[in-house]
Amino acid sequence: MVAQLQNPSTSWSPLLSCPPPSRKHSGERSIDLPFIRSEMPLFGNTFSPKKTPPRKSASLSNLHNLDRSTREVELGLDYGTPTMNLAGQSLKFENGQWIAETGISGGVDRREAQRLRRRNQQLEEENNLLRLKVDILLDMLSETTAESHLMEKELDELRSVSRRRK
Repeated sequence: MVAQLQNPSTSWSPLLSCPPPSRKHSGERSIDLPFIRSEMPLFGNTFSPKKTPPRKSASLSNLHNLDRSTREVELGLDYGTPTMNLAGQSLKFENGQWIAETGISGGVDRREAQRLRRRNQQLEEENNLLRLKVDILLDMLSETTAESHLMEKELDELRSVSRRRK
C-alpha cells in the first residue's frame, strides 16, 4: 500500500477514500475534489464593512467652558453627606459608619441607646455564663452515667459469680 502511494504509475486503489490523482501536464499530482470550488476562497474575507467616518472633535456642549465652581453647581457634583430616614429615625453616614443625627430622633436618644447597649452587654455575659454552666452540668451527667454503667456491670459480674458458687 505504501509502495502504491509512493509510486505514481500504479493504478488507483479502492482502499483509498479519495478519487485517483489526476496528472497535469506540468508533472504535478493533484486530487480532484468536486465539492471544493477553486473560485471559493478558503481563508479569504468575503465580508468587508464600510469604514466609519471619524467623529467630530468639538463638543456640542458649552459646559467645558464653565469654571469649576459653576460646573459643580450645574452638574451637582457636591453631594454632601449621605442621609436616610429609616423607621422614623434619621441617620447620616460619617467616617464609614451610619450615625443617628443629634437630638431625639424616632423616640430614642443617645442616653437610651447607651443604656440599651450596656443592658445588651450584661445579657450577653449572663448568656455566656449560663452556657458554661450547662456544659459543666452535661459533663458531670455523662461522668455519673458512665460510673453507674460500670457499677451495674460489676454488680452483674458479682451476681454471676455468686450463682456459680451455689
